[in-house]
Amino acid sequence: MNTTQRRRQELAAFLRGRRARVTPADVGMPPGFRRRTPGLRREEVAQLSGVGVTWYTWLEQGRPINASAQVLDAVARTLRLDQPEREHLYNLAEVPYEADPQTAAEAVGPEVRAILEALDPHPAVVYNSRFDILATNPAYRDLFFMPGTAETQPRNALWSLFTVPEEDCPLVFRESELPVMVATMRSPYGLHAGEPVWEDFIRRLSEASPLFDQLWRDGDVARPGQRVKTFRHTVVGELRMTSVSLSIHGMPECRIVVYQPDDEETHLRTARLRDLRVAPTAVQK
Repeated sequence: MNTTQRRRQELAAFLRGRRARVTPADVGMPPGFRRRTPGLRREEVAQLSGVGVTWYTWLEQGRPINASAQVLDAVARTLRLDQPEREHLYNLAEVPYEADPQTAAEAVGPEVRAILEALDPHPAVVYNSRFDILATNPAYRDLFFMPGTAETQPRNALWSLFTVPEEDCPLVFRESELPVMVATMRSPYGLHAGEPVWEDFIRRLSEASPLFDQLWRDGDVARPGQRVKTFRHTVVGELRMTSVSLSIHGMPECRIVVYQPDDEETHLRTARLRDLRVAPTAVQK
């Protein structure tokens, strides 16, 4: 039995088990008479999910059929799957899974947030593979402060850096750093090509930024890695920071990125940024 066949077998068992635990009352349906199954019937799951009965039956039988993310989401809602179960469903169906930014941000637990806070004055952020900003510490917000960024814009590092006026961009070597970020996002895109969330993000950012549009069309690919980046800050001046990416257990395709001072002058200026935030009046005197 190959890997796909084994996953299909597990998928069939998983769907049957989840279906058995959901009662008609759970989904607002009358119990009916002469019900022999402990949970929902296959046709009820299909109806509530908006899919064909035959298609769902084949899915639950582990037959080699294709399932889209939208259909799996509908089935997951009907079967009342939580996030780990939903991710498991996607993996068994061999469909790439990524939670939407709001859900992913809510999944950043207090332990990870405490780590971000403890890293202060080193800037730290949790990104997913699309550079959505899921959690930050105050030092990161100091480093990436962009007055031209509207509150209504997506919480996404690429969106902010490509759409902010160039004079407000905190990256000094924008022309060399932005291509690397786009190439880094393209690497996981291979797992998500065709997914509405990804395609919509790329389309909207391409419309908002001709530079992003051109870089995306170039097709370069890179992986996250250690880099030295130079930032500008209106109060403390330039900051040379080394970025380090750390994976997070239990959060696939997410990482903590920590920015560490690359030289003694940057170390002193980073500490001053924290002092400015804690006691702005005292620092200005």
